[in-house]
Amino acid sequence: MDKFPLKGSREAAAEGNNYITAYQTVMKKSNGHSIGAGDGDHPLAPHSKQSYTAAATTSLTANTDDEDMIDITPRSSPGDLIGGSSGYHRETVTESDTERDFAPNQRAMHHHHHHQHQHVPTHSAFGDPMDGALSFYGSSEVHDEIPGIGQYEDFHTIDWQRDIARDRMRHRYIVKKRQDSLWDLIKGAIDAGSGWLCVLLVGIAAGCVAGMVDIGASWMSDLKHGICPTAFWFNREQCCYPDKQSVFEEGNCSMWKTWPELFGLNRTGTGPNIVSYILYILWALLFASLSASLVRMFAPYACGSGIPEIKTILSGFIIRGYLGKWTLLIKSVGLMLSVSAGLTLGKEGPMVHIASCIGNIFSHLFPKYGRNEAKKREILSAASAAGVSVAFGAPIGGVLFSLEEVSYYFPLKTLWRSFFCALIAAFVLRSLTPFGNEHSVLFFVEYNKPWIFFELIPFVFLGIMGGVIGTFFIKANLWWCRYRKFSKLGQYPVSEVLFVTLVTAIICYPNPFTRMNMNELIFLLVSKCSSGDSNPLCDYKRMNISTGTSFIEVTEPGPGVYRSIWLLVLTFVLKLALTIFTFGIKVPSGLFIPSLLLGAIMGRIVGIGVEQFAYSYPNIWFFTGECADSNLITPGLYAVVGAAAVLGGVTRMTVSLVVIMFELTGGVRYIVPLMAAAMASKWVGDALGRQGIYDAHIALNGYPFLDSKEEFAHTTLAADVMQPKRNETLNVITQDSMTVEDVENLLKETEHNGYPVVVSRENQYLVGFVLRRDLNLAIGNAKRLVEGINSNSIVLFTSTTPTQNLGPPPLKLKKILDMAPITVTDQTPMETVVDMFRKLGLRQTLVTHNGRLLGVITKKDVLRHVKQMDNEDPNTVLFN
Repeated sequence: MDKFPLKGSREAAAEGNNYITAYQTVMKKSNGHSIGAGDGDHPLAPHSKQSYTAAATTSLTANTDDEDMIDITPRSSPGDLIGGSSGYHRETVTESDTERDFAPNQRAMHHHHHHQHQHVPTHSAFGDPMDGALSFYGSSEVHDEIPGIGQYEDFHTIDWQRDIARDRMRHRYIVKKRQDSLWDLIKGAIDAGSGWLCVLLVGIAAGCVAGMVDIGASWMSDLKHGICPTAFWFNREQCCYPDKQSVFEEGNCSMWKTWPELFGLNRTGTGPNIVSYILYILWALLFASLSASLVRMFAPYACGSGIPEIKTILSGFIIRGYLGKWTLLIKSVGLMLSVSAGLTLGKEGPMVHIASCIGNIFSHLFPKYGRNEAKKREILSAASAAGVSVAFGAPIGGVLFSLEEVSYYFPLKTLWRSFFCALIAAFVLRSLTPFGNEHSVLFFVEYNKPWIFFELIPFVFLGIMGGVIGTFFIKANLWWCRYRKFSKLGQYPVSEVLFVTLVTAIICYPNPFTRMNMNELIFLLVSKCSSGDSNPLCDYKRMNISTGTSFIEVTEPGPGVYRSIWLLVLTFVLKLALTIFTFGIKVPSGLFIPSLLLGAIMGRIVGIGVEQFAYSYPNIWFFTGECADSNLITPGLYAVVGAAAVLGGVTRMTVSLVVIMFELTGGVRYIVPLMAAAMASKWVGDALGRQGIYDAHIALNGYPFLDSKEEFAHTTLAADVMQPKRNETLNVITQDSMTVEDVENLLKETEHNGYPVVVSRENQYLVGFVLRRDLNLAIGNAKRLVEGINSNSIVLFTSTTPTQNLGPPPLKLKKILDMAPITVTDQTPMETVVDMFRKLGLRQTLVTHNGRLLGVITKKDVLRHVKQMDNEDPNTVLFN
């Protein structure tokens, strides 16, 4: 465990209180925003009393802040001061997302350790160490700490500034200690490399998990159609691969046996088709019911895409258990089952959630990251990049996706670590070869014909249509999710999953394009037609036509192409409708592949139209000189561009989208068409609706996400937003005139998450800010561990001690007081306040007028005010 001293050495200890006071001042200045309003509503917002009661009575079960250690020990004797210890160490213990219970015998350990080390001096930073008062300060032994100081509650926001300052202080101590011994030098080197080692492990694990998910989903998807008798663990492609037989038509593969054949029937015919139909539906219902049941029983957080929650967590929100080991296991297994069920969902979004779970679990192996929520988010950013990398085989696109779409705090070192993590994950996945070919990309395209300038018109048209389709999908899906959330339908999640699966299986089986795996269909749509293809999209007649000086090979569509176009139109309508109702059900479900499929269908149809236009009018002026010796138009390219357009319309990605698409297909020379379509899609989408699908679901769930990309253009002031209003009562704590009983009564009568500390009730000049949680912990531990503290003890937040103290010893709590809270005046524009919350990662700020306290503004207040100014319902913000 990382330890670092409050005072550097024995000589520093001998310097006494002056050094401690100076050191504390430096710490406070470097950590100006140390303790926030607990993020709950504001110091004036309701919070669960039960959590604080539990916190006050639990021993050594939670973290202690580097800044806010408290030692509750009786004053040492003068003789003890002389024989002081060589240094003072303290340790941070952060409650992990995956392990929330510590050993029950720690309280006994604490008492035993406390009596065993009575000789250790505890210098007071706030008064004479021999004045008989109880002082709170960092002690020399880790077991003397009060547990829980500085820890975050579930569904609360972290304090970025405090956590970053804690890490800087820890780093300064390690750098200073390197000169003391070889072992300290080695420990410093290990600490410096722990970030790279952590992302290396995350990348390896993410690649392995993605490989298993890909292989398992592919095998179970084909299990609905048949089995490979010679090796049942082979999917259809692997079973047919030795003979290079076609996957599109099952009849061409003699090794693969359909279920009717295993039952002694023919492969084709009315009877075998009915048997196949029924078994297809039964397998789909089995897989879907297993997935939904596992999610409901073991890991409710494993449902959905996970990207909206990952965005919120990376912005500094705490959701306990969302990145835990059970969520990782159930999400991985459930994802295989839900994809295999044939539902119109993808596994790419959930792979980001899975990789983030892996990142969270591995971060706890390194205290530097596991015990610091702000530092942990650097690992989670790298993990999300690895998730996209293994989902698409696109490591660079994964890094850009993490930067553009997911991450909130993305320093340069996180960029390099994300790049390294995505590289390792892609390498491990490539070694497992789940895509079943010699390429590491999912939809490799083999054509490399140049595109002509005229084609920018249909490319931009595809971008416009992508924006329209994306916006329609977002609005329709939000409407359905809102209906599910506020109706009785939400009470029957498993039944909803089974009903959607049943409808999907019944509708999709008759159409060969909807029956096949979505990845296979996208590959067919983006592929180039060549002679001998059994794909009905490639049913062309090839002929040569004269241009006057030379002959050009052109293709005329046959009946198979026209029939395929109608089937694709039907497929588009069915997949769009099914995706609207599927995204959001209680199984792991992604959105990338369905969006790519919708766009690829649209693009292929447009591409065939442009191809036939060129075939019908080969000598028109914008084709002149462009066609050299073959038909120039490639419908597969239009499918790639259309896929990018719809995915951009749904997610509002731009740069990362283009990079993912050319990594996905290997079509590097088509970057300009992809960029044109992506920009057109985003412009049209933003014009029709402000939010992408992930931001819309964040708003639907009421998560406290302040989007740094949006501008606040209103002219309100801090006084308009602060709580309480001017005519309401502000609950405060005075610095030296309230007893323990007074403070406890205030805690019982109110549910605020923090309290400003002022000079007096008559003279409300701001002294600092203290959290409700820290007050509960400090008072509870003082009553248990220290004799003399009772309800009549004066609670002091000052350095001075009353000259005459005839009653019980005072309880000094200055150590848990944030003496440098962020403050603004009541005339500060809200535009400035919103920027402070976004860029500094604040949880709350105090509002003053001429130095006198007026109120508090929390993140929840800011979010509600932004919604109110945008004519939206402010009550949709549920958390702080």
